[in-house]
Formats: sequence, C-alpha cells, structure tokens
Amino acid sequence: MSDHCDFLVIGAGVAGAAAAAEMAATGSTIMLEMEERPGYHSSGRSAALYTPNYGPAVVRAIVAASTVFYRDPPLGFASQALLTPRQALSFVSTGAEHRIDEFIAMAPAETPLEEISPARACEMAPLLRREAVARAILDPHVMDMDANAIHQGFLKQFKSRGGRLATDQRVLGLERTAGNWRVTTASGATFTAPVLINAAGAWADEIGQLAGLPPIGLQPKRRTAIVIAGDPALAPITMPAVDDGETESYVKPDAGRLMASLGDATPSPACDAQPEDLDMAMIVDWLERKTHLNVRRIEHSWAGLRSFVRDDCPVVGLDENTSGFFWLAGQGGYGIMLAAALGRITHQLILQGQLSADLGDRGIAESLLAPRRCRLGIA
Repeated sequence: MSDHCDFLVIGAGVAGAAAAAEMAATGSTIMLEMEERPGYHSSGRSAALYTPNYGPAVVRAIVAASTVFYRDPPLGFASQALLTPRQALSFVSTGAEHRIDEFIAMAPAETPLEEISPARACEMAPLLRREAVARAILDPHVMDMDANAIHQGFLKQFKSRGGRLATDQRVLGLERTAGNWRVTTASGATFTAPVLINAAGAWADEIGQLAGLPPIGLQPKRRTAIVIAGDPALAPITMPAVDDGETESYVKPDAGRLMASLGDATPSPACDAQPEDLDMAMIVDWLERKTHLNVRRIEHSWAGLRSFVRDDCPVVGLDENTSGFFWLAGQGGYGIMLAAALGRITHQLILQGQLSADLGDRGIAESLLAPRRCRLGIA
C-alpha cells in the first residue's frame, strides 16, 4: 500500500514538526518518525534555555525571528507561557578576563550584556566560589523555554491542519520516480510525495545518501547532562543560569533541582546517545572546583546529540542536485530556539523560492543556509 501526499517530512523532532505544521496549512502533509514517539532524540533532551546571544550571527538572527512567535503564539498553541524569565550569569577566572570583552562586543544592540562585579555575581549565584570569578557579565535576556510545550504545540498545530504522523517508520529506501520521491520503510509501508523535507536530525546525511546525494558534512556531537539535588541556600530558584565563559560548562535551576553540563561537543555517530561515566565525573569535578556544591549523588543523567556542519549554521534549502529534496538539518544546539522561524523559512523557500522582507531585514539570506555552501569548501 502506498500513501501519497504533497509534502513528506522525515523526522518529527521540533524542526520537522514546525516545518510540517507550516506545510500542512498549504497541502496534504505526512510526517515520518523512526521512533515510537516524536522528539525521542535531541528535541527531547534539550537544555531548554533561550539564549539570544549564543551562536553565529545568522543563528542569532533566526532566534530573534522565532522570538516573536514564542512570545505571542497562536491561540490554542499552548496553555502556558513558552518563555519565562531566567537570566544568565557568565564568569571567567583569572587569566581569561579578555573573554568578557569579547562577549560584550559580540552582543547585538537589542540584547546587550551588562558587566557586574565579582561580588555581585556571587550574590546572585551564591554557589559560586569567589576565587573562581575574576570578571562576570549578566545576560538579562536569557529565559527558560518550555521545550515540551513548544514541540507539542507544533505537533498539535500540524494535526489540526490535517497533517498525519506515522511513527515507527525507519526509512530504508528513497528514490525519485515519476516526479515523486518514493520512500520505503522498515514497516513495509511506502510513501510518495513530490517534495521531501529531510529533518532527520543526526541521520540527515544518511537520508541524503539514500537519495543519492552528496553529504553536507553533518557531524553529530554528544552532550551530557546531569541532575543533582538542589540547595536553596546556594542556588535559590530565582538564580540565573551560571555559565563558565572559559569552558561553556553551566549549571541552572531545574524544577527544584540543578542541571549541569560541560556543554561538551564530542563527535559521535548517529545513535541513541547515552551518558558516559567519564563525562559525568568531569561535570562533577567542574562543579566542585568552581562552586561550593558537594555532589553526593547524581539523580539523573542523559546525553543527546546536536548536529553541526562546519560553520555551525543550519542547512535549510532545496538541494541543487535533484528536484524536490529539501534539507532541514544542522540546527546544532539551537534547535528549539530556531524552530518557529525555520518552519516559516522552509515554507517560503519551497513555495516562493525566496525569503520574506522581514527575514531579509534581519540578515537572513538563502545563501547563508543553502546546502550547496557545505559542498563548496565555504562551510
């Protein structure tokens, strides 16, 4: 049996769900997910922080474009706020003071950073060891994101527009025939559509290769996180997220507990990433060197894959080597933040072949996102 639609999306993580919701408003859309539920991999393992001053310039521009949606989502998208105030405090130790000047210089005018004294930093985040803080900055624009509500909102929007989600559909074969992409899956099902959107996360290059296309150089990278008991005296629930500006390690309040990570980016094959003992031990070591926390027990741990191409910017656009194959990959660690705008960008590039003026005014250009850049030695 073959299912035919106008748009076929491979991958039901947050990027795929946002794009599928947009496309379902235009034509019949089916979204395939290889796992038994959407968002099992990176979308379900997000640090859930909205950080508008993080990443390359085009990433920041796309995040800013998404913010409009997240601050005021459509009626019925979610029953709670998607963004809530948090703030972030970044500190550096002696010898790395110059990093603070770099961070301040990189921040756009609309989201400036504020330098604060080491004493003020330790007052806002009592867990910090005073000797670890040579300089510090505060980012008042950082917020907690309700990552699950965002993902579920896009899935709900997709369904309300007539979209169909098919789970347990690992793609085994992919070919272009008679003006359609024909996809076969491990379940024995077949799906066809003139336009295929490859939002397969860490597996996106594998999907491209099944289509006979050259790779975009996607590299999945593992990040590990742990959850430990909270301490209201050292880490009040109103404490900003605390980031080590030298190493990208961080710790933040998490539902009465503390979540910590080295912000690591360890190259990995596409897989169901699992935390490794050494990574967890290194997180604990960082916590006990830089803070007053004494970690007696890790309550929970996990690892997730973030996928990058060489310039750390997402790959969004039609492949120049064939017809109707659209890449939506390489969101790195920014996927939840980018999703709303990437859904719009996908819709516009497929249907109009160009981006709207408001996106262009932010410095978002098709050439900065196109898959061809990854094959020209530019990325």
